[in-house]
Amino acid sequence: MNRRTFLMGVTGASAGCIGRGVSRLNVYNWESYVAPTTIPNFEREFHCQVRYATYSSAEEMLAKVMGGNSGWDVVFPSNSFVQPMRELGLLATLDHSKLSNLGNLDPRFQSPEWDPKLQVCVPYMTSSTGIVYNKSAQPAPLSWADLWTNSYHRRTTMLDDPAEVFAACLKLLGHSINSIDALELRKARDLAIQQKPLLRAYLSEEVKDQLVAGDVLVSQMWAQVAQSAIDSAASLAFAFPTEGFALYADNAAILRESERQELAHAFLNYLLRPKVAADIVTEIRGGTTNAAARALLPDSLRNNPVLYPPAEILARGEWFKPLTTGAQRLRDRYWTEIKSS
Repeated sequence: MNRRTFLMGVTGASAGCIGRGVSRLNVYNWESYVAPTTIPNFEREFHCQVRYATYSSAEEMLAKVMGGNSGWDVVFPSNSFVQPMRELGLLATLDHSKLSNLGNLDPRFQSPEWDPKLQVCVPYMTSSTGIVYNKSAQPAPLSWADLWTNSYHRRTTMLDDPAEVFAACLKLLGHSINSIDALELRKARDLAIQQKPLLRAYLSEEVKDQLVAGDVLVSQMWAQVAQSAIDSAASLAFAFPTEGFALYADNAAILRESERQELAHAFLNYLLRPKVAADIVTEIRGGTTNAAARALLPDSLRNNPVLYPPAEILARGEWFKPLTTGAQRLRDRYWTEIKSS
């Protein structure tokens, strides 16, 4: 299971029928990625109805839209999926004249490496991967190496996500998280197999309750989920590993197949409003790409070092990038070997 599988009931118009003459927008998003008011307020203001559904992995979303006749208008691809979707002709070119709120983005997201001119996507939320741990864990796990040298009484978990496990192993070996080198990937596989006796399991968000209860002491985890756990238990803390770590961003995009381009642009521009974006961040405890929205947040969120690490820590981060087909197949094979070892 890949990242972020919290479930929040966002109903909007998905539970009702569409009235005659009322426009409908079809939005396909990650689970728990809007505030309860986000969709209803958009419907009221723009006199439309929104069919809103969620997915739990970028692969799931891509499989749904690959044929170009999915019925969806707006999707939220992760940064490493933007280029492949663009090359497949799945994404519409954005009309910046209809996106007056683009200037609200943080400067570093106004020209992101995966879409420097924001031609096909608008950065929405961002986060990173590190280590959430119980403060009773000794020594405190501040590096990936600590998860290989200390079993923490076998109360340690890694994410059930091959890209993230390979990222940790590759960083520990001194390589890029996006390595396509066969030798480097084999060494990363061997390192993961070496670690397995120290682990309780490969778990993603579902380990949160065990962390809060103290049953699990150390977990590789996404910062957003870690912060949610920390909010529930003062005994928890978060570390950005010294060797480096993965960064990711999810982006709002309009599918080229959409027949509702005008309304879809209005929705993207609506999400860029400071108050709308701030309400979403307050609800999901995530990292916004919207500088104007961040300015509206309470200090506890605006300056949260887990969600918004300082520049010197961010400098150790590395963005996920698309992989070659061969490298992805090799990683898939090695992941099967890791899980079955």
